[in-house]
Amino acid sequence: MQHLRVNKPENKNTLIGFGFALLATALWSGNFVVASGLSDSIQPTTLAFYRWLVATLVFTPFAFKSVKRDWATIRASFSYLLLTAVLGVSIFNTLIYFAGQTSTAVNLSLIALTFPIFILLISAIVFKELITSVRVLGIIIVLMGVMLIISKGNPAELLNLKFNTGDPLMLLAAFTFAIHSLLVKNKPKKISIISLQYTTFFIGLIILLPFYLFSKDSIVGFEPEFTVIGAILYIGICSSLISFVSWNKAIIKIGASSAGMIYFLMPLFSGLVAWVLLDEKLKYYHLISGIMIVTGILISNHQARRV
Repeated sequence: MQHLRVNKPENKNTLIGFGFALLATALWSGNFVVASGLSDSIQPTTLAFYRWLVATLVFTPFAFKSVKRDWATIRASFSYLLLTAVLGVSIFNTLIYFAGQTSTAVNLSLIALTFPIFILLISAIVFKELITSVRVLGIIIVLMGVMLIISKGNPAELLNLKFNTGDPLMLLAAFTFAIHSLLVKNKPKKISIISLQYTTFFIGLIILLPFYLFSKDSIVGFEPEFTVIGAILYIGICSSLISFVSWNKAIIKIGASSAGMIYFLMPLFSGLVAWVLLDEKLKYYHLISGIMIVTGILISNHQARRV
């Protein structure tokens, strides 16, 4: 009985951590649609700037007390915060929007799935994390499930996939976000997750400012249509503020590798969004692939070491 009482808090934290990772992944699923769908309406640097401007403004009243309390640690950790902000805020999503100019939402979401693989590889090389055969088996099952969705139940369709000039940018974005996630896991202990998130938002926004000011949209101006404003509010509040705070909380509780495996659910969430909003029909392969992805995640995270 004593053993069970000791493990209850850890089990609770694990469940909460996976819940945060699920929430972040679900909210991020619409980001690739925005990146591809608005490529003709707004420039990438403009979209990135307004995204983080919205996120920072909305976050300010909630983060003020935390930042004030942690100010001494924030000043002492400025180099760490600068690197984390550059990778996770300034570069990562801006690369996605540049990639969206010449790539499709399907390609973006497909290439984004390399992000958990990058985490595992970096963790093994830098942090000497052991990649067990069980985890490899889980990843293989997950990837098979993902491929089933992409091929719409017909593996031969994978041969018809076409890659575009923006795809390498998406690959670079996935790599930068993997490093960002590992940096978050190893954050200074005295700084809270709220202070970490807000300061990286603010620093990342300041870095984006000169790029926005010299962009065509800033000089000539652009007409903010209703759909553009709605998309900016969504990615600013949901895909930035809520999702990044949730993701970083997940990393702290369950580790970057375990949280990264949840990221493989992205195609399932995208399919559900299409079913609800676009009235697209769910097929048999959605159910099968969903079972495979969830099974692979459970296997991969069984007795997984935290990173």
